[in-house]
Amino acid sequence: MLKELLFPLTEIFTPFNIFQYITFRASYAAVTSLLISFLFGPWVIEMLRRFKFGETIRSDGPESHHVKSGTPTMGGVLMILSIIPATLLWMNFDSSTTWIGMLAVAGFGALGFLDDWWKIRRRESGGLSVAAKLIIQIVVAGGLATLLYFFAGEQGTLLYFPMIKKPLFDMGLFFIPFAVIWLVGFSNAVNLTDGLDGLATGLVILVALTFGLLAYISGRVDFSEYLQIPYVAGAGELTVLCLAVVGACVGFLWFNGHPAEIMMGDTGSLALGGVLATVSLIIKHELLLVIVGGVFVIETLSVIIQVSGYKLTGKRVFKMAPLHHHFELEGWAESKVVLRFWILGGLFA
Repeated sequence: MLKELLFPLTEIFTPFNIFQYITFRASYAAVTSLLISFLFGPWVIEMLRRFKFGETIRSDGPESHHVKSGTPTMGGVLMILSIIPATLLWMNFDSSTTWIGMLAVAGFGALGFLDDWWKIRRRESGGLSVAAKLIIQIVVAGGLATLLYFFAGEQGTLLYFPMIKKPLFDMGLFFIPFAVIWLVGFSNAVNLTDGLDGLATGLVILVALTFGLLAYISGRVDFSEYLQIPYVAGAGELTVLCLAVVGACVGFLWFNGHPAEIMMGDTGSLALGGVLATVSLIIKHELLLVIVGGVFVIETLSVIIQVSGYKLTGKRVFKMAPLHHHFELEGWAESKVVLRFWILGGLFA
């Protein structure tokens, strides 16, 4: 918005020329979303408490988690209200990729809100049924995948492998089901990881920073050619969105660090996972997300292994899944689990 308003006035006031630079706008998108989180965080927490939107803890979870029962949840609302206004303020309105990214935040966030609302209404840790949640996720992901197919340009349907210059193949129309699986899978991966104070928030900061940098490089002909990675026209504008996500997460972490004053809930985790997957699809670094978001992948695999192992052998591989709960039951303090997973996430990034 500011670019459209102020950059045309450069002839009158030369310093407005700075609004053409993605690095400037992305930096201030981060600052803006951070300030929104700081300013409105206490108010959102108070409102959630007043309406008794408290977290319901799994009865089979670690004993130490029962003290968290009643902690305000749906904190993802604060994240979304930080990300979208900050992005709108500093983005280039002509950027179709940024609009699609914000649709991912809003679409998956709305699904998460519905799931959180259902949990609160039923006073149970389980929200929507697995089938209902999956159907809505597929619908949201299908809409985004279709938009990406038509607006992502010539490179949109190509699949690249990290460290290999040329694409593996062109997926064509199969890009749409691939994108749906990718969006649903990674949004759920972030959702599964959101089980400890600050864990998912800190990991998303690392992934969003990394993909913000990758988006900027991918949108520069000179940088992408030198580094021999896919050039995607307009991808640089996604840096604004990625850094808005970083700012919102840093602000949220202020209230979400142990002991948490607020939980992000599915509202936040699904929105964050959805937008990161969307960015990876646009800049053609889908498979790299498996590495950069390695902790999310490991957490998801731990659940798959636990469920499959129990069905096949009747025995549990881990004391509890997702993996962070296993280490808690091994005797690790919650803060130690979070810190070590952050370190691992940083190494992956």
